[in-house]
Amino acid sequence: MIAVNNVSLRFGDRKLFDEVNIQFNPGNCYGLIGANGAGKSTFIKILSGELESQTGTVSMGKDERLAVLKQDHFEYEEFPVLETVIMGHKKLYQVMSEKNAIYMKEDFSDEDGMRAAELEGEFAELNGWEAESEAAILLQGLGITDALHDKKMAELSGSDKVKVLLAQALFGKPDVLLLDEPTNHLDLKAIQWLEEFLINFENTVIVVSHDRHFLNKVCTHIADLDFAKIQLYVGNYDFWYESSQLASRMAADQNSKKEEKIKELQAFIARFSANASKSKQATSRKKMLDKIELDDIRPSSRKYPYVNFQIGREIGNDVVTLQDVSQTVDGEELLKNINFSMNKEDKIILLGDPLAKSALLRVLAGEDDPATGSVRWGVTTTRAYLPIDNSEYFEGSEPSLVDWLRQYSPDDESETFLRGFLGRMLFSGEEVKKKPSVLSGGEKVRCMLSKMMLSHANVLLLDEPTNHLDLESIQALNNGLIAFKGAMVFTSHDHQFIQTIANRVIEIREDGSILDKQLTYDEFLEWKDQQGYK
Repeated sequence: MIAVNNVSLRFGDRKLFDEVNIQFNPGNCYGLIGANGAGKSTFIKILSGELESQTGTVSMGKDERLAVLKQDHFEYEEFPVLETVIMGHKKLYQVMSEKNAIYMKEDFSDEDGMRAAELEGEFAELNGWEAESEAAILLQGLGITDALHDKKMAELSGSDKVKVLLAQALFGKPDVLLLDEPTNHLDLKAIQWLEEFLINFENTVIVVSHDRHFLNKVCTHIADLDFAKIQLYVGNYDFWYESSQLASRMAADQNSKKEEKIKELQAFIARFSANASKSKQATSRKKMLDKIELDDIRPSSRKYPYVNFQIGREIGNDVVTLQDVSQTVDGEELLKNINFSMNKEDKIILLGDPLAKSALLRVLAGEDDPATGSVRWGVTTTRAYLPIDNSEYFEGSEPSLVDWLRQYSPDDESETFLRGFLGRMLFSGEEVKKKPSVLSGGEKVRCMLSKMMLSHANVLLLDEPTNHLDLESIQALNNGLIAFKGAMVFTSHDHQFIQTIANRVIEIREDGSILDKQLTYDEFLEWKDQQGYK
């Protein structure tokens, strides 16, 4: 258990937290959500004690231990991997280190013997004899093989270091577990393992994540950080989103009768509760959902961008054909003799090596010529491309966002139209006068999406479109792409994003060939598992 009482924090004129009062209880997993810059990571730092609030207190139960996912990937470079994991339990590691130091002494005194005996007792009480095996199990679950356990952290790749630090946070069954973006840099198997670990974790978990599928799998509650306050809601992210949207629509619709509103809300709660999965975590959540009162569901103050891709002309049956396409980047052959055609209903997710996926999208977009082979687009197609690195689009001297967007407007739209268009993408008032070069990563992506929407293209090529976006923008983009009537090829690491959009999977394999299946993402993963593919 961890309790927050009257916590406030201000940076200059900006108030991040204003007398926040909230208690996080054992057995629950809390998803901490909020817009970019709302203070989620700062709040985690306050909970962990890394940062002090200006008023209020954070307290835990007597003798309870807190663990936090470290963000400095280079903090333990000189330590072996297994030892780094055990260091997550500070008291146990101190006891272990002192005990080993005593046994290493050449002049072992009676006092040393007595101290060693005390330490052995503490060591046993802290389950020290199982420490190495527990650490090894955690590492294996996250994909760190036995061969790496004795290597120094400096010898590991960046993604493997992230996994070791995650194992460090999970080690020793902490009473309170704080995880800030734990799925970053994790592969699918590691994410699935972490989901099952947290579902079965019996203590308190507070997690920040932009991965909605992950939040839906593990969370029993959503802690919504907005207007310097934190409001607690029962259920996972989807339940919070759908119920808050439903409540907002009903609050705006003054013509609906109160009885009708009540029936719709009751039906929604019952439907969501009945659809809860059979996992331990979701079953617990279902019991809580059954107890929800109508007053517990409130409209959200969140602002969502309006993402709506309208096609300028109907797309024909002949979309694109790739014949014997190969591509080499920096001397490495990423694509090898690829052949496929695309149908007008296809929404293709590309899987595999990130460099290979980006290389294929650049070839499809006409940004690069293939090393061999040909790409033939149908005469009815018009294409819009979102690269993974959009910085070159914002290096010009345009004085404002309106001027920046005007250069991509095919119909020379008026300033009023462009301001309205930017407003729907959450650039309102004076924000449209910003210089493009000073935009944040998320703002640049929203501008690129505006550019694409203005093109009225009937084929979209999107390379990691959710990068830098907050949950609200991801949700809006997700809904917009589900409704899109054209064809699409995209990459993403967002499970829910892929599953709700893609109807075809093309996986680029290590040898540069492709595996092509007309399946949804979940169907593809199930098929691969049945076939014994890695």
